[in-house]
Amino acid sequence: MFDNLQDRLGRTLKKISGNARLTDANIQSTLREVRMALLEADVALPVVKTFVDSVRSKALGQNVSKSLNPGQQFLKIVQDELVVVMGQGAVPLNLAAQAPVVILLAGLQGAGKTTTAAKLAKFLGEREKKKVMMVSADVYRPAAIAQLATLGQEIGVDVFPSSIDQKPLAIVEGAISQAKKQFADVLIVDTAGRLSIDEAMMAEIEQLQKAIKPSETLFVIDAMIGQDAVNTAKAFDDVLDLTGVVLTKVDGDARGGAALSVRHVTGKPIKFLGVGEKTDALEPFHPDRIASRILGMGDVMSLIEEVERKVDKEKAQKLAKKLSTNKGRGFDLEDMRDQFQQMRSMGGMGAIMKMMPGMSGMSQMLEQKGTQNQFGRMEAIINSMTPKERRNPDILNGSRKRRITQGSGTSIQDLARLLKQHKQMQKMMKKMGGAKGMGKMMKGMGGMPGAHMPPGELPGSQGGGLPGLPGAGSPGGIPPELLQGLGKPKK
Repeated sequence: MFDNLQDRLGRTLKKISGNARLTDANIQSTLREVRMALLEADVALPVVKTFVDSVRSKALGQNVSKSLNPGQQFLKIVQDELVVVMGQGAVPLNLAAQAPVVILLAGLQGAGKTTTAAKLAKFLGEREKKKVMMVSADVYRPAAIAQLATLGQEIGVDVFPSSIDQKPLAIVEGAISQAKKQFADVLIVDTAGRLSIDEAMMAEIEQLQKAIKPSETLFVIDAMIGQDAVNTAKAFDDVLDLTGVVLTKVDGDARGGAALSVRHVTGKPIKFLGVGEKTDALEPFHPDRIASRILGMGDVMSLIEEVERKVDKEKAQKLAKKLSTNKGRGFDLEDMRDQFQQMRSMGGMGAIMKMMPGMSGMSQMLEQKGTQNQFGRMEAIINSMTPKERRNPDILNGSRKRRITQGSGTSIQDLARLLKQHKQMQKMMKKMGGAKGMGKMMKGMGGMPGAHMPPGELPGSQGGGLPGLPGAGSPGGIPPELLQGLGKPKK
């Protein structure tokens, strides 16, 4: 999401960052390009006008910090205004009501309501430790009832049974009664997709909302429909008392205009982003983090949270202890394979790079270089080895190497590259001194290549490689200290 906007804004803001001072002329020139970038990203025209006018007045006024250079001053103003447009801070769900807290999902056909219901149930169960029940009140699409039942089974959440010969209100009232008996904390209600121009269908969901009085009524909208998302949300809000918006399929929308428009136009906060098809692909919406991503500054907070949730802490702690005892020498090929698997669980190297300061533009370069395929080949090679060979690769002779490459469908060159990569990672672990190196790493994150570069300017490396990637001059993989040691910052 935001790839096109990030690229365009990056090039635009890079130009002004080279100026010695901010003037009316260079601000006006930059803002013309910012305006075009926002319009191309499908941001609603009233939002673009308000945003550009606000940035102009602040850039030409006295609201700039004297400690920053002109480019940084302007960038800070743009970032602050992006946050304002998208809604200052994250708005959590209201879960303080008497149980069961009812969450009603509404939206157009095909917006992803049923999948969102399952994602939300999993989110609340895993992160909020709530006991959740789901129910489908979509009596017009039998497949929706079956789909929700299947998803519920997949994520381990109870689904109240319903059928197409029932009335939606009767279904939901029965589900609420059952949720009380089972002491469920939250009941998520999936409803039928409907058009805002279908008066009968809109009247039905309006009556349903008034009867059950949900704590949250979330409007689920496909981000890929652009400005229409804003207009549709407004039409639904005229009928329903919406409390928030869930933008789905944002991983398929490179523009991001809906996210920048919907809060400003409707006044309703975006509460979640659907970022993929899997049931764990739901992110709380943080305007400040999104603004940081758009401007190529990374999103370290989200990276930390991803690490906290997805990294196998037991394995990471075991490895950190092993490295601390052996000063890096104990880092074998099984440990290296674990690092590749940890990266894959977090969306791959490209997803990680997007959240690193100054490195967001690298994800496209990674894709062009086929980095994920290289990691896959490396993992296949390691899987073709015996446990003894993984623990001690020095024993690999010619016949062993031929057996391994034939078993993994790779070449001797691929194996040689893997062994070289392993040696480099082993040296890095040794230099970091095991777990003690975590502090050094975190201090160094601010000084990593590109961390303070203007948006859109990517760090390179000598010899044409990319830092930290297979085939480059520096080691790849995620250092285990990063996986094991990252924790949530103190408030």
